[in-house]
Amino acid sequence: MPQDRRVSQDTLDEILSRHPREKGSLIAILQETQEEFGFLGKDKLKRIAGALKVSEAMVFGVATFYAQFHLTPRGRHIVRVCLGTACHVRGGEKILEALSEKLGIEAGATTEDMMFTLERVACLGACGLSPTMMVDGKTYGRLNRKKVSDILDGVGSAEPEAAAGALAAEPPVDAGTVTATGQPPDGAARIV
Repeated sequence: MPQDRRVSQDTLDEILSRHPREKGSLIAILQETQEEFGFLGKDKLKRIAGALKVSEAMVFGVATFYAQFHLTPRGRHIVRVCLGTACHVRGGEKILEALSEKLGIEAGATTEDMMFTLERVACLGACGLSPTMMVDGKTYGRLNRKKVSDILDGVGSAEPEAAAGALAAEPPVDAGTVTATGQPPDGAARIV
């Protein structure tokens, strides 16, 4: 058995040892396994099923039901593009298209060099800054093709927002706030 496979099995055994060997532990074990290995490979799912004495189909079903789990390796940098209502209206699809062109992959895929995974999401919760995207947990708003390119060019450097002209999103404006004119401030959602 190759050394790296032995280490992988030992690590999975450690994860399994921290949890009761029962069906109710499945999600916690899947979460910890994915955190350790970056994704849930078939070999890991099979070992987990055996350890919990449940069917492989059940483990696979849970792993594919929840969007948090991934069955294939993901890139070093996770890029999520918001396609919620506000982002859609303000050009979210064009942002996704720009990212897809720059990275050479479609949404749901990972670049061959394993640097980027591109995902589409329903909402990032920053509607006042739409269109938005998130890179490695950091939200960027009021995007256009140039800003998207600059942000990606800066990823991996010490400060990606410097390359993007400090585009990191400021906290969303509260929709209940009004200016002296009685109107919501720029960027706030208008409630009708």
